[in-house]
Amino acid sequence: MKSYSLILLIAVVSSAHAVEPVDFTVKLETVMKHDDGKFLWFHPRAAAIPGGVVMTIQKHLKVSDYYSGLHFMRREGADGAWSGPLLPPEIDWQPQPDGVTISVADVTPGWHEETGRLIAIGARVRYSPKGRQLEDVKRSHQTVYAVLDPKTSKWTPWQVLQLPDDEEFDFARNACSQWVVKSDGKLLVPLYIGKSAKNRFSTTVTECRFDGDKLVYERNGDVLRLGVARGLYEPSLIAFGGRYFLTLRNDERGYVSVSDDGLHFAEPKPWTFDDGAELGSYNTQQHWLTHRDGLFLVYTRRGANNDHIVRHRAPLFMARVDPEKLNVIRASEKIIVPERGAEMGNFGACRINDNESWVTVSEGMFMKDSAKRGAEGATFVARIQWSKPNTSAP
Repeated sequence: MKSYSLILLIAVVSSAHAVEPVDFTVKLETVMKHDDGKFLWFHPRAAAIPGGVVMTIQKHLKVSDYYSGLHFMRREGADGAWSGPLLPPEIDWQPQPDGVTISVADVTPGWHEETGRLIAIGARVRYSPKGRQLEDVKRSHQTVYAVLDPKTSKWTPWQVLQLPDDEEFDFARNACSQWVVKSDGKLLVPLYIGKSAKNRFSTTVTECRFDGDKLVYERNGDVLRLGVARGLYEPSLIAFGGRYFLTLRNDERGYVSVSDDGLHFAEPKPWTFDDGAELGSYNTQQHWLTHRDGLFLVYTRRGANNDHIVRHRAPLFMARVDPEKLNVIRASEKIIVPERGAEMGNFGACRINDNESWVTVSEGMFMKDSAKRGAEGATFVARIQWSKPNTSAP
C-alpha cells in the first residue's frame, strides 16, 4: 500500500510540474494595400527595437526578382501607427555609368543588443536596364549589410561582407534568411554559396563579429550539399534549447538540420509530419519562431485546396516542431494567413516581445485571377499571441 501511495504521489507531483504546451492565437492586421499594375510591396520583414518595430520592405517591379531600393517603416510600440514606407538614399538603388543598377534584395533585419544597432542583411544584385539579374562581373552576387541607428533613423550605405577568396564563395548570398545573434554578440549568418548562379547551391553558416559599424567574417562551418536540382539554398537559422536549427529550401522539398554549435550540422533530412508523410513544402522558404516552451515552423505546402496558387505558396501555416525527431506535429498546424488567390511565399518571422511574435507577408498578385479571388496586394502582420509569456528567449 505504501509503495502504491508513493508512486501515486510521484505521478501527481510530476504532473503538476509538467510543462503545458504553449499555444497561440493570431491577430491579423493589414498594414497597407497596393495593386496599381506598376509595382507591389513585397518582402516585408520586421525586427523589434527599443520602443518599437522597424519593418523593411521593397517594391516588386513586375519583372521576376526585380526590386527597388530598400524602404523601411517604423511603429512605436507594438500597436502604434506606422510611418513610411521611407526610402533613404543610403539604401536606394546605385545607378552605374554603363546603365547597370546595383540594388539589394531579400533583406532580413535584426537587432544587435550589444551595439544598439539594427542590421539589415541581404543580397547584392546587378540589374540590366530591363530588370534582368546580371552576373557580368566576378562576385556579382554577394552578401551585403546596412546599419540603422534607431535614435537618429540614419542608415549607413550598403557594405559587402568580405568572404574568403575560395571560388566557392564567388556566389554567396544571405537572402530571405533568418540569422542569429549569440550571447557573446557574434552573429551566425547562413549563406548559400556556389561558383556562380548557374551552379548547384550549397549552404554554410558563417560566424561574424560586429562592432556597430563593420560586420567581419571570422570562420564558417560545414558545407551542406545536396545533389538534387539547385541544391540547398535560402537557409534560415534559429537557436532553441541550447541547439541550432536550420531549414533549407530545395526545388523538390524542404530540408531540416540541427547543430550543437551553429557551425557543424547533421546531414539534412526532408521535412515530414510526425506521421511520416512529407510536409509538402517545396521550392520556397520556411522560417522559424521560438517560444521558451516550443519550436515552431512557418511554411506553405501542398494539399490545402491550393492547387491554383503558384508553387502552393499560400496559405501560410504554423505548427510546432519536435526538436528531437525534427518533424512537424500535424495536430498543432494552424493557418495564420489565409489564402485569397495570391501567393505568399516570401515572408518574415521574428520575436517582438514576451507576449507575441510576428509573421509579415505581402500578397503577390502574379496570377490573372488573384483579385477576383479576393486578394488586394495587402501587406499583412500576423501577430502570433502566445498563450503564456515567452519570458526568456531560447
